[in-house]
Amino acid sequence: MNVFLDQVREYEFPAFKKKLQEAFTTAAKRQLPGISDELIPSDQDIEESFYSPKAETYYIMYQGKKVGGVVVSIDKETHHNSLDLFFISTEHHNSGLGYAAWNAIEARYPETEVWETVTPYFEKRNIHFYVNKCGFHIVEFYNEQNPDPYCDNGHVNEMPESLEDGMFRFEKVMGK
Repeated sequence: MNVFLDQVREYEFPAFKKKLQEAFTTAAKRQLPGISDELIPSDQDIEESFYSPKAETYYIMYQGKKVGGVVVSIDKETHHNSLDLFFISTEHHNSGLGYAAWNAIEARYPETEVWETVTPYFEKRNIHFYVNKCGFHIVEFYNEQNPDPYCDNGHVNEMPESLEDGMFRFEKVMGK
């Protein structure tokens, strides 16, 4: 699959954010019927990702179409990088585009020593993808007894309260 990354310009952030929230909210509602209509992730969380000093934001492109997006944080000193936000538009699920996009991300950052990401405990689809397809390992479970140390609001993570039952943290050590 010829998937590539196309940098998102700042004026495109609102459209990117809308597509990201559609994908995340649809997935959450599929797994947890009856949750609120609150958009996931929040505008604030997405904007913090966009404007983080190490952030790089891309559309995932396939056959001339925007089929998803990604925000990564790249640390050029430690080469320990983070997959902050990653989505494939729902109409393109189960097509192999997610895995092709992940390969494009790895190829763009060959100097990476470790990739890290998180996903909610209920997202079996994501857990399968990261562990069984991409080679990540679950290294931590954030929950009430083990809160996310990077979250400063006292919650387990930045998800709406109805989804705060826990998040898995994944790592992929490159070259293994």
